[in-house]
Amino acid sequence: MSVLRDNWRIVLLVVLLLGSTVALFVPGAPPGTAANETAGGEQLTNLQYGIDLSGGARIEAPVVGMTAEGIAVGNQSQEAPAQQAIADRLGIDPLDVGVRAAGRTNQNGTVELFSENVTTEEFRTALQDEGYQPTTIREGVTDATRNRMVTVIQDKITTSALSGGRVQEVNSPGGRNFISITAPGRDAEDLIDILEERGTVRVYAVHRDSSTGNWTRGEVLQQDAFRSIGTAETVNNQPQVPVVVRESDAEQFQSDMDQAGFGNGASCVDDSGNPIQASQHDTIDTISGNCLVTTLNGEPVFIGGVEASLGRSFAESTFADDPQFVMTTTSMDEARDLQLALQAGRLPADLDFADGNQNTLSPALADQFRLNSLITGLLAVLAVSLVVYARYRRREVALPMIVTALSEVYILLGFVALAQYPLNLSHLAGFIAVIGTGVDDLIIIGDEILQQGEVGTARVFQSRFRKAFWVIGAAAATTIVAMVPLVGFPLGDLSGFAIITIVGVLIGVLVTRPAYGDILRSLVLDE
Repeated sequence: MSVLRDNWRIVLLVVLLLGSTVALFVPGAPPGTAANETAGGEQLTNLQYGIDLSGGARIEAPVVGMTAEGIAVGNQSQEAPAQQAIADRLGIDPLDVGVRAAGRTNQNGTVELFSENVTTEEFRTALQDEGYQPTTIREGVTDATRNRMVTVIQDKITTSALSGGRVQEVNSPGGRNFISITAPGRDAEDLIDILEERGTVRVYAVHRDSSTGNWTRGEVLQQDAFRSIGTAETVNNQPQVPVVVRESDAEQFQSDMDQAGFGNGASCVDDSGNPIQASQHDTIDTISGNCLVTTLNGEPVFIGGVEASLGRSFAESTFADDPQFVMTTTSMDEARDLQLALQAGRLPADLDFADGNQNTLSPALADQFRLNSLITGLLAVLAVSLVVYARYRRREVALPMIVTALSEVYILLGFVALAQYPLNLSHLAGFIAVIGTGVDDLIIIGDEILQQGEVGTARVFQSRFRKAFWVIGAAAATTIVAMVPLVGFPLGDLSGFAIITIVGVLIGVLVTRPAYGDILRSLVLDE
């Protein structure tokens, strides 16, 4: 027991090595890795690779929009009326206008415009006509909108077939803000198809106006009104998506449906008595029938009637007690598309792909990069090993030093696998930097202890080791401080390089350097 207590740092190192082995090689240890597969079969490890090492596409594009600042919108209750009024002035969809009242993070209030069809002067005139005097109108959107874009795009990629994708905000050298989307193993076309779907979902009640006899199409729900979206499924040979409406919107929804004449249910049929199908209509304006219609980006994706039981819940005002119903589509593909749009949320704005960058790397070239990276890493280890051996000419000192340095890299790989952090070439550069700084620190320990005369007692050893460790700690702190700006600023893969380096340095200072000290103490004092 005393041996374990005296060498607890070595025990900790062994435990972390075992944990890294589990994270690297046991399927399912990192969440979501049980079914990891490549084109050639199951992966040997749980490591994730970015497009540099697996192939795929990366798109960087700015967000379409402009922002007016210094808008006197006093509180949140004024946001929706101001949004509608400004949209009416410009003749655009209210979804293309974003209004934020003044607050702690937004002192003056802002109005954002997400349309390419409105000029700056038209925007300014519309604001002034509504009584607002913006201090500035600039290109680009607010930080809040970009953060929302990142969240929604990540959700879209996660819930679509483009698994393993990564979304982040990056800055160009000129100070412009871009949204960077990476999809390993996929084509740019697949990625753009998903991103171009803004995901604007609306639900309309189509019914005949009793006073005019004309068909009326009134909006009864928006996407934000849904509390939860079920999984697309087939019930009685009918593909459908179950949905639940938020309590705050359920009463208004049931009232609108009752006033529209759906209190007794409705069969959605045309004049000939045939069911109306979404595939027959490109727009809601051509639908003539008592129908509940869901549109995605303005195109009908669900057209159906209202069952008698659901209609009675509208008429009896009981729908709000259990606000759920199903949207039935004509195919499972349509049901899955509807589920994806509802779950992922609506993009606040479009991305300007024409003003962005697109990079595609073939899987074959990525495989070559991966092989070359492995060879480079092995050469780095070999070079370091030769330098260490040439320095000390003692295998009992050099070998533990090399093994400890490699242990540091192995633990770092386990961390990357557990975090499911996609590795790119810049991250591998961080690994090589960790190897170099790690061995450098171990040499400092070795020199301080072995080159300062004979070590006769544990107290002498501990004094020399503590002196060397202060130097190592100061060097580690300097490295971390130098890397923090790269992590804090959105600089793409450079942030990944900094994260790998910082984590590697922390593993070295907290685990591997102290463990090597215990190993060296045993070797020196036993001689």
